[in-house]
Amino acid sequence: MNTFILIVFVLGYLAIALEHSIKVNKTAIALLTGVGCWLLLALASADDMASTNQFFKSFMEENSSSNIQELYFHFIGHELSTFISQIAAILFFLMGAMTIVELIDAHHGFNFITNRIRVSDIRSLMWIVAFLSFFLSAVLDNLTTTIVMVSLVRKLIQDKQTKLLFAGLIVIAANAGGAWSPIGDVTTTMLWIGGQITTAETIKSLFLPSLVCLLVPVVIVHFQIPKSLKIASHELKQNATSSGNIMLFVGVGILLAVPLVKTITHLPPYMPMLFGLGLIWLLSEFINPEADQAKRNHYSVAGALSRIDISSVLFFLGILLAVAALEVNEMLPQLAIWLRDTLQDDRLIVTIIGFASAVVDNVPLVAASMSMYSLETYPVDSMMWQYLAYCAGTGGSMLIIGSAAGVAAMGMENIPFGWYLKRIAWLAMLGYLAGACVYLLTFT
Repeated sequence: MNTFILIVFVLGYLAIALEHSIKVNKTAIALLTGVGCWLLLALASADDMASTNQFFKSFMEENSSSNIQELYFHFIGHELSTFISQIAAILFFLMGAMTIVELIDAHHGFNFITNRIRVSDIRSLMWIVAFLSFFLSAVLDNLTTTIVMVSLVRKLIQDKQTKLLFAGLIVIAANAGGAWSPIGDVTTTMLWIGGQITTAETIKSLFLPSLVCLLVPVVIVHFQIPKSLKIASHELKQNATSSGNIMLFVGVGILLAVPLVKTITHLPPYMPMLFGLGLIWLLSEFINPEADQAKRNHYSVAGALSRIDISSVLFFLGILLAVAALEVNEMLPQLAIWLRDTLQDDRLIVTIIGFASAVVDNVPLVAASMSMYSLETYPVDSMMWQYLAYCAGTGGSMLIIGSAAGVAAMGMENIPFGWYLKRIAWLAMLGYLAGACVYLLTFT
C-alpha cells in the first residue's frame, strides 16, 4: 500500500505541474491527490501497519482493543483529525489575511503606497518591491507579505509577463526574509518555540545568508527587465481616498499585530488574525455611511469574502492533506533516517532537506528533523538548527508549490507551474546555494 500511496502522490504532483497541458484545474488534482492518499492509507492492512508503523504501534499501546482493524480505523481517524486541525489553522489564517488585503484593495488603500513611489524606472521598482518584501516578511510572515506585495504589484505593472516575474521575486524575497526572523516563517517559528534556536542568534547568523539569497536573483533579473516598461502609478493617483488610507493603516496594523499577539498570548496566529478581521469588518460597516447599498456591499468584508480566491485555499488544503498522509505513513521520517545513514554529513543532509522542501512541505521535514536529532547532541543555536532554519525557509522558493508564499502567489496571479520552473526556479536555486555558502563559510 505504501507504493500505491507514493504513486498517487507523485502522479498528483506531475498532474499539477502539467496543468496547462492536460487542461485540468490544479485544485481538483490537489484534492483528489490529498483525499486519495488518505483513502489508500485507510484501506491498508492493519496487521501490516501494526508491524511496520511506529505511530500505529504507539497508538496501540495507548489504546487496548481486541479488534485490530477497528483500532486501526480509530488511529486513522485520530491522525486525520489532528492534521485537519493543523491545516484548518493555516487555512483560517490564509483566508483572514486574504480578506483583509482584499478589503484594503477594494477601498484603494494600496494607492497610498503606490502614489508615493517616485520611480519611473521598472528596475528601481523591482529593487523596492524586493526589499519591502524581504523586511516585511521578517515582521509579518512570508504568506501575508506575499499577498500584500502581489496585490501592490498588480496596481503598478500592466505587462503580464513582468507581473509574473515580480511575483516570482516576491516569493523568493518573502521566503528569504522569513528565514532570519523567528516569527517570519513557520519552520523558523517551530524551531524557535521548540527551543532549538534563539531570537538574537538567529538574526545574527541568518540575516546575511538570507540577504545574499535575495540579492543573487534580483541582480540577475535587473539586467533582464527592459527599461522601456512603464509603471502605472500615475493612473492610481486619481483613485486615492481617505477611507482607503484608513483601511490601509488599520489593515496593515492588524497584520503587524498578529505576530506580537501570538508572542504574548501563545495563541495560534489564526486567532489574532480572525480577531483583526472582526475589527476591520466592524470598521468597514461605518466607514462609508453615505454610500448606496451596492457600494456598501463592495466595501464590506462580506463582499471581500466573495472575491478572494477560494480555489487556491482548496488547492492548499489538498496539498497539505497529501503531505500529511506521507507523514503518517512514515515516508518522511524514513527519508530523514536514510539521509543520515547514507550521507553522514549534517551540512549535506540539511542542504538536501532544503532542496526537498521545494517538493514536499517544509513543515513535516523540519518536524521530522526535530524529532530525529536531540538537543543533547545538537545544543541550542548549533549549526544544525540555524542552518536548518535557513535551508527549510528558503529552499521552498525553488518550486512554486514549495512554500505557502508560492502557493498564494500561484493562486493570486494564476502562475503556471511550468513557467515558474523555467523562469524563477533556477534563480531561486542560485540564491539558495549562494546563501548556503555564505552561512557555511561564515558560521561553521
